[in-house]
Amino acid sequence: MLVYAIPAPVFGTNCYVLGTGVGQECVVVDPGIGVYEPLMDLLREQKLKPTAVLLTHGHLDHTYSVTPVCGGTIGAYIHSDDRYRLVDPLSEVGPQLLMGLEQQFGQCATWTQPDDVREIGDGQTLELAGLSFDVRHAPGHTEGSVIFGLGAVPDQVADSGLAHTALSGDVLFAGSIGRTDLPGGSHPAMLESLRTVVLPLADETLVLPGHGGATTMANERATNPYLQDL
Repeated sequence: MLVYAIPAPVFGTNCYVLGTGVGQECVVVDPGIGVYEPLMDLLREQKLKPTAVLLTHGHLDHTYSVTPVCGGTIGAYIHSDDRYRLVDPLSEVGPQLLMGLEQQFGQCATWTQPDDVREIGDGQTLELAGLSFDVRHAPGHTEGSVIFGLGAVPDQVADSGLAHTALSGDVLFAGSIGRTDLPGGSHPAMLESLRTVVLPLADETLVLPGHGGATTMANERATNPYLQDL
């Protein structure tokens, strides 16, 4: 399995590209603010063809480029509880951020939701681009946050002893967790998600978070202070 990470220039959101090999179909995860051009460059260089966009949740820093990436031809997958966030996410953004985006990118921020939005739910398995993604609903950061699990690891860590991959979005970071004080967030729901979704992940799981560097479940179980007392 090939996995590429493209950190966004705004908020450092990780956009991931996953596929079975160069020249094959691929899946794009969380295309955020300012990643469209570097993402297109990567797809051209590796001759990859996107067949779906997966969204770990509906915050703008994870969804801003979803519509141009989908291009009217491929589907965007999001949990049903966060579907409403794709209608008008700019309405939740303060004027200072909008002004900052305009200054950085030279144009006013605009939004059009994708033509093809597909709602997903807990326990679903998505067969996309030759890969199987298990959907685990993990609310707390937002109502519809999910973790996507795969029974494979990137070629780069094939000899590491790791056996699984989890795209954790803003649920779990290296040494931390996602904030719960934004609209739609819930600290009790986050604690329940950590107990019932995160902690059961095998130690041999590579964790690819929505922000920051990769980690492993073994490392987080041993060192992440938010998991210690659960």
